[in-house]
Parts: sequence; structure tokens; C-alpha cells
Amino acid sequence: MWKHKRILQSLATVFALALLASACTQAAPPAPPAAPGGAQQAAPAPAQASGAPPAAGAKGGTLRLLWNDPPTLDPALASDTDSAGIVLEVFSGLVALTPELKIVPDIAERWEVSPDAKTYTFHLRKNAKFQDGKPVTARDFKYSWERAADPATESTTVDLYMGDIVGVRDVVRGKAKEISGLKVVDDNTLQVTIDAPKAYFLAKMTYQVAAVVDRANVQSGKNWTQRANGTGPFKLREYSIGQRIVLARNDNYYREPMPKLDQVVYSLSGGTPMTMYENNEIDATGVGLADIDRVRDPKNPLNKDLITSPPEFAIYFVGFNVTKPPFDDVKVRQALTLVIDKESITKNVFSGLRVPAYGVLPPGLPGFNQNLKGLRYDPQKAKQLLAESKYAGKMPRITLSVPGTGGSVGLDDEAMIEMWKKELGVAVEIQQAEWATYLQDLNQRKYQMWGGSGWVADYPDPEDFLDILFHG
Repeated sequence: MWKHKRILQSLATVFALALLASACTQAAPPAPPAAPGGAQQAAPAPAQASGAPPAAGAKGGTLRLLWNDPPTLDPALASDTDSAGIVLEVFSGLVALTPELKIVPDIAERWEVSPDAKTYTFHLRKNAKFQDGKPVTARDFKYSWERAADPATESTTVDLYMGDIVGVRDVVRGKAKEISGLKVVDDNTLQVTIDAPKAYFLAKMTYQVAAVVDRANVQSGKNWTQRANGTGPFKLREYSIGQRIVLARNDNYYREPMPKLDQVVYSLSGGTPMTMYENNEIDATGVGLADIDRVRDPKNPLNKDLITSPPEFAIYFVGFNVTKPPFDDVKVRQALTLVIDKESITKNVFSGLRVPAYGVLPPGLPGFNQNLKGLRYDPQKAKQLLAESKYAGKMPRITLSVPGTGGSVGLDDEAMIEMWKKELGVAVEIQQAEWATYLQDLNQRKYQMWGGSGWVADYPDPEDFLDILFHG
């Protein structure tokens, strides 16, 4: 899914993440960087800043985080980490991923797969309930998935993540009202048929578009997500747009591990993460480059709060719209790539906390090839290619679009812009857009060139990168 390159969510991609975490009244609170409690990404328990840790299994406490205002809380529409970080707490589906990336039962307590590996029969937990106490049935899943596929819903993810199910694409294209590959056997049994054997099918079902929603809740009005009646470990207590989101523990939750925190409070009003942490306004934050050295200093009081998160399965990149000048010329694209000194940026801008990417798959993901050479730094070759391009001597205006509203951009973006200017004489302007607008315009292919974001794996299979990002 799309990931906003911001310090709170994550400091980087394929490197160890530095975090600060103050004492919380829970032994293992939700993961602060991206999805606090959802199993999409692994994260360690924050260090205790002071006092003894609570007893195992102890309930109570509030976790306070700084967050971006999510573009949506609708599971069928969420395609970014800001949205998913909330959605995965409030809603749930048939299966889930553990922090170790193992597929485990969620609302489905067990399932069988047919000999031809194309039909899955899911048996739902009889104790699974919506947060208002209403039982979850197989018909609820049928409604939820057909709603997601309905063209009127305008989901940008249902085809990508559920298109393996027979009939989903017919509904997406308006050729059918029902998904032919879904069969409600009884209240607690759902049969799903896919178009071919696919090892990653169950992993894709952990994505939020496959979550179950309550029909009555959805049909209660346009702003139904602000009154969400989900099935996740937390329920939505308050949503003040631009101010805060408050999640409360769902005492009707149906499986282990049970939620322990009383509530999670997400501040949406903005601020400087480190300042807010030091002022005891939030309980966890990523450590920005400006603060990493002082936080690493053993003599600094903040050092005792420093913990390290495992590397993400993610990659950040600059994208070129190959239908817009000058990027309709491959030589221009190659030239601008060849003058980006990734080694220098990772060392001098990111203090060695990032590693250069020369392929689309991040280290640790199946299929990663460390021997790929890619386009390495070669300014002389870049100048030659630019001179051979059809835009030699007549380069049009170039704008790099990035998410944000504060006027300043990432240090890596600034470094690349300087390299393009210094090595090729190509001036690049910056255009910022609020995150929801950025995603909308990106999906509509409005941008000439874009950066400031990346792709984080939704499930541990290279198909999530190679097909989702490059399918025709």
C-alpha cells in the first residue's frame, strides 16, 4: 500500500528503525510507527522509560500517538498506511498476519482447501461479533465483498487484492451484481473459489479491503465510518477531523491476543514529533535525522527510551509519468536516475540508516536479488544520454510532486534536486499536496514526477510488488 514518507510512521525502509517510547501501562502496546495492533508490520514492544513494567496480561492505560488525518476509514477505500493504521484496529477479516508474517485464523477459525487448490471453505468463529454485539455471519462477508466490488463504491484496491476470486472482476466492471465465486453454505460457513491455484491468496485476504462491515452501519448514512461498527480489537470512540481519533478497547473481541489498552489517542493536529515526545504529549515517536546523534548518545537521558524496530518490507522511489514530457523519452528517465548518488544520500543524508535500492524488491522479501546492479551513479553516462534525447537543449519545466503542506521537503528530495541541477543543469520545482489529495491525484495520473512516498508490503510475497505495482 502507499506509504507517506514521514518520521512518525517510519524513518526508513530497509534499515533498523530508531524509536523512542515512554512508559505505557501495557507490556506490549500497539506498534507506534504504522499500524498499532494490526498485524501488517512487525514491531517490538517499546522500552519502559521508568518504573517496573506491568504484569503480563495487565489491562489499562492510554497510548498517545501523532498521526496524519487518514483519507478514509472505509476498508474498501483504504490504500495508504495512515488509513490502514486505524482501519486494521477497528475492522477485521477472515485471516490475519502475525508480527512474524505467519497467516493465522481471524474471524475464520479454520478452513479447508480443495484438491485442485482453487476452493477454500472457511468456518467462522461462532463467538465473532460486531462491536455492538451482533453475530458475524457468512452473509456479512458476502455483502462486504460485493459492496467493495460494486463500481459505486469506487474502491481502487478490490480488483488488485480480491480479483483472484471468480466473479469479482465481473462485479467491478458492472457485468454482475453478485460474486459468482462466493457461496454462503450456512451462517458460519463461506466457500470461496479462485480462478487458479495461488500460493499468496490467503496472504492477500489479510488486506483491509477483505474486512467485514456491518450492512446496517454502512446504510446508516454518508458518514457511517465516523460511527463504525467493526469487529477489530478496538472500536471508534471519537473522530474529530483534523483534531484527534480515539479508539477504545473492544470488550466483545473474539480471539487472542486480547486488547489490553483502555484507549489509543491519535493526535491529528500536527506538531513536531520529538518536541511533543519530550513535552510528554505523545508516548512514542520516530527519531528524525536532526536528533539521531543526540538520542544515540548514552549520556543523553533520551537514550534509555531508544528501541529498534525490524526493517520494513518497503521501498521509496521517485516516479516518472511516461506519458508526459520529458519522461516519455527513456533517455531522460535514465539520465536523471544515473546522477542520483544513492550511496552518498544513504551515508550523508540518512546517516547510514537506509540502504540503496537497485531493484523493486526490498531485502528479506522472497525473490530479493542482492546481485542486481540497476542504474548506478554515472554522471558522464547521464550527460551523454541527455544530449542524445529529444529534449536536448529544450527541456520543459519539470515539477516534482510530494505530499506535505509545511513548505519543507525531505532532505533526500533536496539532495536529488541539487544533483540534477549540478550534474545536468536540469532545474526541478517542488509542488506539495495534502496527503489525501496527493493520493487522489496520483491515482488519476495527474503528476509529471512524484516522490516523498513509497510502497510497503501488504503481505510477504513478491507478487505484492511485481504485480500490484506493474500490472497492466
